[in-house]
Amino acid sequence: MLDFITDRDIYEKVICGRMGDARKFLWIATSDLKDLHVAKSGRMVPFLEILSDLVKRKVEIRLLHAKEPGPAFRKDFDRYPNLISGMERILCPRVHLKTVVIDGSFAYTGSANLTGAGMGAKSDHRRNFESGIITDDPTLVGKIMAQFDAIWTGAHCPPCQRKNFCADYKDILA
Repeated sequence: MLDFITDRDIYEKVICGRMGDARKFLWIATSDLKDLHVAKSGRMVPFLEILSDLVKRKVEIRLLHAKEPGPAFRKDFDRYPNLISGMERILCPRVHLKTVVIDGSFAYTGSANLTGAGMGAKSDHRRNFESGIITDDPTLVGKIMAQFDAIWTGAHCPPCQRKNFCADYKDILA
C-alpha cells in the first residue's frame, strides 16, 4: 500500500488509525513539537497519554525533534512520569523531517509536524494545509527508517558544524 494523504486524513490514518496499535516500537521525527490533543474513548486527551499507554505496554518509543517543546507540552509531559524513562528523546537542531514509523511495517512521511495544527484534531478551519504519504511497502519503510536511524545514531554529527547548538551531541557520540 502506498497512499497520498492530506490534512485531516493524516490525523485519522496516522495518529488515530495506527499509532495506538504499535506493538514493538514507534519512531517519531518532527521539527516542531507542541501540545497536541487526540480522541481516546470518546474524550480528548493529550497525545502524551497515548504515548504513556504505549510505554505501559512495553512499546519502545523514540522521539527526534528540532527544538524544545512549548510550555503546554512540558506541563502535560509532567502528568505522565513513565515517559521520563520509557521514551527516548533526542533533540537535533537540523531535524526538519516529519516521519512516523510503526513496528517497521508502516510509515508516514510528509509535511505535518507533531502539533495540533499539523497532526491534531483541529477543525478544518484551524488546521495547516499538510500532505504526505503512508506506506507499508517494505522498501520505502526501510528507507524512511534508515534516514531516521542515521540521525538517531549520530552519523551526521561529526561534520554537522552545529554541535554547539545540539544539547544531545555529546550523548550521541559517547
